[in-house]
Amino acid sequence: MPKLRHPDGLLPTALALSYAFAAYLGGFALLIHASWWSWSLGVLLLGHGLVIGAYLIHDCTHQAVFFGRDWNARLGSLLSVLVGGCYGAYDGLRLKHMRHHVDRADVVAFDYRAMLLARPWLLRLVQALEWAYVPAVEMLMHGLVIFSPFVVAQYRPRRRRVLTWLALRGSALALLAWLAWPALLGYIVAYLLFLNVMRSLDMHQHTYEVVVGLDAEPGERPSYAYEQRNTFSNPFGHSKPLNLLVLNFGYHNAHHEKPTTPWYRLPALHRQLFGDGLREEPVLPARQFLANLHRYRVARVLNADHGDATAGQPVAAGPGFVGVYGVSFLTAL
Repeated sequence: MPKLRHPDGLLPTALALSYAFAAYLGGFALLIHASWWSWSLGVLLLGHGLVIGAYLIHDCTHQAVFFGRDWNARLGSLLSVLVGGCYGAYDGLRLKHMRHHVDRADVVAFDYRAMLLARPWLLRLVQALEWAYVPAVEMLMHGLVIFSPFVVAQYRPRRRRVLTWLALRGSALALLAWLAWPALLGYIVAYLLFLNVMRSLDMHQHTYEVVVGLDAEPGERPSYAYEQRNTFSNPFGHSKPLNLLVLNFGYHNAHHEKPTTPWYRLPALHRQLFGDGLREEPVLPARQFLANLHRYRVARVLNADHGDATAGQPVAAGPGFVGVYGVSFLTAL
């Protein structure tokens, strides 16, 4: 039997996992029912099930669920199938995210911005989609995970994995389209909603440098002080129900302080770190970062923030930076 990393983790872990799978299956059931109310509810339920599954993967990458690495990898791999991150291996997802923490940077395999600048027609398309709130950059990054093994020599060993999952998931979606095409449409909408929710938090949690090269040897790593200066928390106020909708992922400074802290302990750790008033609370007001999300949704396509971009600015005034796309922990690139 797998051993949980934290003695109090059985109930919250069981509840979160049960909800993720129930929301996934229940969402599809409502979509297949296909009345106006069930389709709308199914989109929301399915999308939220994907969000919870993704944030549980994040805990797995930090060994915050089970004590043993193998069990975290098994659960993370299973959940990656749920959220569509299975085209890249779980180990690749974990490596990229660990580089983010260890190197204190947004580490990516390559910079998609250069690809867009070299193809003006694609840049205009992506900008138009982002203007319409379609998460085109995230779709591009997920697509590159699928296509890179066929165009980049170092990723060739991943071809069999990609082809296997394309066949399995493609067949399932084709069957869904044949049986109930509104359900397929609902799945697409739910997935786009899921990507938007995930990156709405990601894009405002760091003003790190973007470093290209997952396999490159890191240079001189920034300090702990740099990490905390350039890390921001964006919870939805003090509302427990709202923050549980994203498994408390907005308490990001607490997560970077102690990365193995499970999702259900993050609010308490945040209060422990910042509740005495001796340290500035690095919390971006929800209204401000959501307004920022809207205001710079097109400009953010080509933006790459830099370290200490907000030096000297009060955090409570809101994001003093644009934010970046394409830094999701769900893409192994």
